[in-house]
Amino acid sequence: MVQTLPNYKNAIFTLFIFLHLLDAQSHQFSRKLSPEPLDFKNQKLTHLHFYFHDIVTGDHPTAFPVARASITNTSSTLFGLVVVIDDPLTVGPEPTSKIVGRAQGMYAFADLNDIGLLMNLNYVFVEGKYNGSTLSILGSNHVFSKVREFPIVGGSGVFRFARGYALAKTYSFNTTSGDAVVEYNVYVQHY
Repeated sequence: MVQTLPNYKNAIFTLFIFLHLLDAQSHQFSRKLSPEPLDFKNQKLTHLHFYFHDIVTGDHPTAFPVARASITNTSSTLFGLVVVIDDPLTVGPEPTSKIVGRAQGMYAFADLNDIGLLMNLNYVFVEGKYNGSTLSILGSNHVFSKVREFPIVGGSGVFRFARGYALAKTYSFNTTSGDAVVEYNVYVQHY
């Protein structure tokens, strides 16, 4: 009996290691899901039309510079300037038009040769069935191009799993103040 005891300890030790390895394999980083509970078959395509008001001057600005690079003040393209925004999105181009949401995020002047912005924004909607839903935009904005296109990289609420694109066209730009109104046509596929 004394000689079988060490074999028993080895068996218990081996079983312990096996169970530990088996348990460790049950933790997964990813797994495949069935698309059926998420209703991926019933995709919707929505067109949104609104105006973006970037207000940098006056009593109630909505865009604020928060960082500058050492080159910004001497750059003809304002390279390195970072601006944080909370801009109104409205039904019409007038500042008094009905607000349907806010553009919240930042843009950075990110082109040494042209006035080109890196746009990192969430469109946060406050109107109707889109109230509380968001669309996330990330892309390059060459502001003097007639029409600019930005990818929609995600969303929340009604726009969960969103993808699509936004087309931006400058409606008005005040060269003295820097204030701008931009017309947006957004095409978003969502579930």
